[in-house]
Amino acid sequence: MDQLQNQSIKNIWQDFITKYPHYNSSNVPESYYFCDNQKDADACADLVVKGIKQASASSQGWYDRNEEKPAKNGQLFIITNWEGEAKAIIKITKIEPKPYNEITEEFAQIEGEGDKSLEYWKKVHWVFYILERQPYHEKPSEDMIIVCEYFDTVWS
Repeated sequence: MDQLQNQSIKNIWQDFITKYPHYNSSNVPESYYFCDNQKDADACADLVVKGIKQASASSQGWYDRNEEKPAKNGQLFIITNWEGEAKAIIKITKIEPKPYNEITEEFAQIEGEGDKSLEYWKKVHWVFYILERQPYHEKPSEDMIIVCEYFDTVWS
């Protein structure tokens, strides 16, 4: 992370804890961007800032391969654009693992991407999960577990 990116994360966190001093003793949250390319990452960060994107969907396989655990309710994260510039702070409100084929129209709307339809969600996420699994010679399946993370944008 270069100095400018690091400074934007420090700045957004400082602004947040000035308004919400009860977080003052907390560590600076982990920062990340959504998606696997600049165009989509920047678009998603903008949707989070606007309060339109209020969920994300990672595969359980990603967590397993990376030896990571899904977020916990109440956990804060700093959302960045592709370049690592801090754009918003989110707070996890619900974690709901479910099979890909049980993702609902409601979830697609809350995730807020594209036209917010389930058809759009399935189309773009299926491609994403194919690309995510290619290096491991795996293919996505209709019953693969998706970790649905719901969140609120608490600062932007």
